[in-house]
Amino acid sequence: MPCSRASSSERSGDSTPHGRSSCILRPVQSITRGATTLRRTTAGAIAVAAIVVLVIALAATSVFGTPTPSASPPTGQAATPSPSAATASPSESPTSPTPVASPTASALPEPTPEPTPTTVPAPLTGRLVSPTAAARHPIAVMIDDLWAARPQSGLSSASVVWHAPAEAGIPRYMAIFQEELPKAIGPVRSSRFYYIAWAAEWRAIYAHAGGSPQAIDTLRQKGSGQYVYNVDEFRYSGTFGRISTRFSPHNLYTTGKKLRNTGERIGAKDKTYAPKWQFAPDAPIEERPYGGTISVSYPYNKVLYTYDRDTNTYRRSVTGEKKQKDAVDGTRIAPKNVIVMRMAFGPLNDGHPEKHRLEADVVGSGRAWISTNGRTIKGTWKKAGIKRPTRFYDRNGNEVTLTIGQTFIQVLTTSTTGYPATFKAGSDLPPATP
Repeated sequence: MPCSRASSSERSGDSTPHGRSSCILRPVQSITRGATTLRRTTAGAIAVAAIVVLVIALAATSVFGTPTPSASPPTGQAATPSPSAATASPSESPTSPTPVASPTASALPEPTPEPTPTTVPAPLTGRLVSPTAAARHPIAVMIDDLWAARPQSGLSSASVVWHAPAEAGIPRYMAIFQEELPKAIGPVRSSRFYYIAWAAEWRAIYAHAGGSPQAIDTLRQKGSGQYVYNVDEFRYSGTFGRISTRFSPHNLYTTGKKLRNTGERIGAKDKTYAPKWQFAPDAPIEERPYGGTISVSYPYNKVLYTYDRDTNTYRRSVTGEKKQKDAVDGTRIAPKNVIVMRMAFGPLNDGHPEKHRLEADVVGSGRAWISTNGRTIKGTWKKAGIKRPTRFYDRNGNEVTLTIGQTFIQVLTTSTTGYPATFKAGSDLPPATP
């Protein structure tokens, strides 16, 4: 029913609850109630939606685990994705995912260092050489020393050189090689028993051209490695050869390589050798004397050693050669050590007195003079058996120490007649300036 116009009192703003103005307010109240109902309905829907979202979130958390927030990258920098843990597959009994180690940067491989060359002391000289050279089977060669045989070949390459009377006062060398194998050795001459005893100290490959009956009999019985490995020119002629520039018997030569090959064929094997002597480095130059000489004589050869302070060697001279040199390459013969030893010699009773062959008391002891670093001490030598080493001792019975390098051993008879030896000491002061 339509409402009437409002009264003056209504226009003036007065209203009564029961007046005609109620027809105006009723539509407004209806609208208000409708809005209130709408708000309540909307709030209820939002609450229901929130509950549903919460339930879904809780369900997801129980299945997938609570995600760990990662730090946000600094402003202006691109975010670097971090490796995430592996996602576990849903199961009836959910378990925590197994963590996966984060990848790390691979280190660059270290460069392989170059191998350091290995050296060891050579047993006969103390020099530092390769293990292969130090394990070579020693080779001993009988070398002529008559005037027609000089200059000899190979002496400068030898580790040890023995020099002793052989027949009628004529000396003969026995050179022992290991570190160096010269391309020529000779002239090769015949054997004597006492040389075999020195070669037996190393069970050496023993090269010679025949020998005295005593030596040949020994080699026949003990020449297959018991004492030495016998390489006789009359049995292994292919190992030796004669040169045309010299006359026989002073023209028989061989080489280090040929002797080594022949030695291997007859059973000589390389191995590790223990040194027989003690070695030490050169004395400092300020401790070395100035000058000094050693002189030894045989009936047919006189040997002179002159000490050289700068090289710490004894420069060798022989009859007919003021500067003894190796015929192979002209190298001056100058050992680091010189030993003079006296030994009893006598005629060899072999049924051939015309040969004037000698025998010697090689096993035993006697006087010795040991020169090294420019100084000489008087001592003794001792050899306890054929295969036992010859050792050298000072006055107090202490074994002497040699200088690293080559050693020459001069063997003289106990009689000084025809075999004198003199030692002139050097000075600790430099020579006066003229």
